[in-house]
Amino acid sequence: MGEAMTRGHFITFEGIDRSGKSTQAARLAEALGERALLVREPGGTSLSERVREILKDPAIPLTGRAEALLFAAARADLVERVIEPALAAGKIVIADRYVDSSLAYQGAARGLGVEAIARLNEWASGGLTPDRTLLIEIDPRRAAERGNEEHDRFEDEGLAFQQTIAAAYAELAAEHPDRIVRIDGDRAPDDVAADVARIVAELTGEPAGIPA
Repeated sequence: MGEAMTRGHFITFEGIDRSGKSTQAARLAEALGERALLVREPGGTSLSERVREILKDPAIPLTGRAEALLFAAARADLVERVIEPALAAGKIVIADRYVDSSLAYQGAARGLGVEAIARLNEWASGGLTPDRTLLIEIDPRRAAERGNEEHDRFEDEGLAFQQTIAAAYAELAAEHPDRIVRIDGDRAPDDVAADVARIVAELTGEPAGIPA
């Protein structure tokens, strides 16, 4: 019988809107090449992409609970159809947002309760926890001054909303220091990428080789 496939690694990127996390996630995936699979939340499956369209559209009114449930549904489909099979095949899965986003945005900023949202997503994700979460931190005021990304209902909430999210992420990092690594995102992208490469190398045991 052949050797059993070594399970891959699950790395997530988190941060407020315009923190630069998507850029860093994409750079890491490019550097890792065929070893990596990059996914985004919500998205990655036909169902999850359809949910993304709803969640990104500020013209569609949503209650906080409906918003949380839509994120959980998209996440459940992505985990079962894409992430778990890739991990089983030995891939390094890189996710642009995961459960911590729901804890910060819906649990804290929407006032639904971090513990309640954690329970919902524990079930939705089948208990899948990242091996490492890279939290790209930046002052919300500086983030608001950055270049124009796609606008959605969350960016349109304004500065106070983003400050609440940043504070929630800081609390999560304090609660889970072995999993969540805080990275200063208020620097040149190459400097941030160097920290990402170091952290990933420590996790996987091999250099990520992120290009400058």
